[in-house]
Amino acid sequence: MTGDAIAAPPAERTGFYARTLGTLLEQGGLRREMSVLVVCGGEADRDVFLSLGFEGVTISNVAEEGAPDVSPYRWRVLDAEQLACGDESYDLVAVSAGLHHCRSPHRALLEMYRVAREAVFVLESRDSLLMRSAIRLGAVDEYELTAVAAHGFRAGGVNDTSTPNYVYRWTEREVLKTIASYAPHARPRVRFFHELELPLSVLALRHGRLGEVAGRIAEPALRLFSRAFPSQANLFAFVVAKPRLPHDLQDWMTLAGGRPAPDEEWIRARVTVRDEDLNG
Repeated sequence: MTGDAIAAPPAERTGFYARTLGTLLEQGGLRREMSVLVVCGGEADRDVFLSLGFEGVTISNVAEEGAPDVSPYRWRVLDAEQLACGDESYDLVAVSAGLHHCRSPHRALLEMYRVAREAVFVLESRDSLLMRSAIRLGAVDEYELTAVAAHGFRAGGVNDTSTPNYVYRWTEREVLKTIASYAPHARPRVRFFHELELPLSVLALRHGRLGEVAGRIAEPALRLFSRAFPSQANLFAFVVAKPRLPHDLQDWMTLAGGRPAPDEEWIRARVTVRDEDLNG
């Protein structure tokens, strides 16, 4: 599965990718010695992780033919929506602009969460007012026609087929709800990142020189707007940290034999339970 060539061209997306991971390294949220699985990945992911000094990286994608050169890292064929990996197999599971190529981006995110031991890192497009306006103006794709065309109409779409995928864009609230639904016993630990980088090269590709010039004219106003409203920026990433137990347990949960269980005393103090309800 390839990246979102419309919302963020490779150079722009890769820069944000590396800067965000670098920030997490500097702040201690990530470590270079972590075991890493990249889903929907390829050579761009190799370049980013190699530049940051990671060593134990496995890069995967669904395509069984034409495997990219990801050396010195390991390559695996894996379906992001059904990872053939055990629970908590890797310290970090990452993806850059690949979830929107899945038939169920939410399922892929939760598979990443299941396989991660410490954290999940995701770079995707955000469903912002600015992005929706860009879709209406024809500046970016709603369905990823350009990526399929760039792959000779043979790949680049949903599940890396020739069918253009719908570009699923996220909001912070959607991320939190997705994680909370999967792991309701703990409070979600999610951090969000935003950055504006206009896709001038793609505007030129889609609309010629006029599109690039229009983008450069609009850039100062868009930067001012994104400073006032950071969530409207076109580059969006988030890191989901796995819960620290018992610290991150919900107030109504406790540990019983090392496993999360409802805290009956806490719940009974706040919920009226009748005997006939208990007896069915």
